Amino acid sequence: LLQEIMADAGKMSEIVSDCRSAFLSGKTRPLAWRMTQLKSLLKMLDENEAALCEALGKDLRKPKQECISLEIEYLRNDVRGCINNIESWIADYYVEKNIVTMMDTTLIHYDPLGVVLIMGAWNYPLQISLGPLAGAISAGNCVIIKPSELAPATSSIIASLLPRYLDKECFQVVEGGIAETTELLAERFDYILYTGSGHVGRIVREAANKHLTPVTLELGGKSPVYIDSSADMQITARRLLWAKFINLGQTCIAPDYVLCSKEVEGELVESLRSLIGEWYGNDPQKSPNLCRIVNKRNWDRVYNFLKSTKGKVEIGGEADSDDLYIAPTILTGVSEDEPVMQEEIFGPVLPILNVNSVGEAIEFINKREKPLSLYVFSTNKETQNAFKSQTSSGSMVVNDAVVHLSVETLPFGGVGASGMGAYHGKYTFTTFSHQKSVLVRDFSAIGEYLGETRYPPYQDWKIKRMGLLLKNRKIPECLSLLPYLACFCLGVGSTFFMKLLVQKFNLF
Repeated sequence: LLQEIMADAGKMSEIVSDCRSAFLSGKTRPLAWRMTQLKSLLKMLDENEAALCEALGKDLRKPKQECISLEIEYLRNDVRGCINNIESWIADYYVEKNIVTMMDTTLIHYDPLGVVLIMGAWNYPLQISLGPLAGAISAGNCVIIKPSELAPATSSIIASLLPRYLDKECFQVVEGGIAETTELLAERFDYILYTGSGHVGRIVREAANKHLTPVTLELGGKSPVYIDSSADMQITARRLLWAKFINLGQTCIAPDYVLCSKEVEGELVESLRSLIGEWYGNDPQKSPNLCRIVNKRNWDRVYNFLKSTKGKVEIGGEADSDDLYIAPTILTGVSEDEPVMQEEIFGPVLPILNVNSVGEAIEFINKREKPLSLYVFSTNKETQNAFKSQTSSGSMVVNDAVVHLSVETLPFGGVGASGMGAYHGKYTFTTFSHQKSVLVRDFSAIGEYLGETRYPPYQDWKIKRMGLLLKNRKIPECLSLLPYLACFCLGVGSTFFMKLLVQKFNLF
């Protein structure tokens, strides 16, 4: 056993070392190389759609529409966004200057970090494992991907396909369970992006701290929903039901519980009851539109919420451990101290709790850990603004749920216990980049005059002049053009002066 552990450790070190050598060779830096890898990644998704759907079906029994729209097409769009924007992303970003540096060039240059680790999760095993990859490629990094062992079919196909399409020296897939992950985390990376539970997130953070490695942690949490009487209940029910039961509730930003008045609760439950019958039929277990719980351990955890609840099962409640199935379930009369309200549900159970006002709902949310997302269904602008300004969450959606992930210009990330850092679109690129500050100065007399007060011998007048020149002040936009105006004026003046010389001395 000890020999096996040492062999695994040696293998992980070799994988990381090979990637680091490839990075240090400089091959990942050219734009052309990055673009080639992105196009190859897109080609991989296009050419293997059916096989990827099959793998997702084996792991979670995902319907084809969810496989494509929530995993494969999501990835395609992310890669397309990188291809369309990479040239502008990697370009130097010029920043404002003060008076002392007005003759200089000041900019931010985006450097790749090096060798980065992406740790996927089992609930969206394709999207979460490969979603950050395109941004990491765009930033010019080498990447090691660790898919979740709890989705073995998807992990296997990622390990099989990636080397066929991407540079084998720069992109590696590590499969395995706790032992392999532990050995991998013992290595030094330049960045780690992890998606999963808070418990494992703390382990990842502790391992990263040993090497001072920065991390992004996407950890989830109990994402609340507030609904008031101004909402269109039929539309609210459709949007809420879809967001909750895609992937059978195993989504990190799925609505976790509902806060509403007793009156709204009654109307909502009837709308949900009608929709569940319409979408999934009289026997939802036979519906082709519902996934399954990933394994028996997670099935037991979710089923225990049903067994222990003090509330009423308004809809659903049926369960089959052999089929890893739990019906879409709506609970009412739930108390805030029971197990279903103590941790993220991550399954097809939706508790409804009653509140009498916006203030009571906000207080309820703020007493708990900060969620990854918050959803408000209301047409009242004051209500919308109250939740926006008086609560803290990774994201917030008004009158819908989950759909904000489709907007690549919005960063996706948590706050507090729901995570740290963010990615998505350009934010993935910046996450995997170092923003290097650069100042370029020449040897001109004007620049030297502006900066000469820093030199000894130190004198009071130099202190005053230095303070005047370096004072942080709001400089009008027009003054940023001053150096160019000065050059223009100098050019005009020189032309005029030469003309006078020509006329005076009859040079031509």
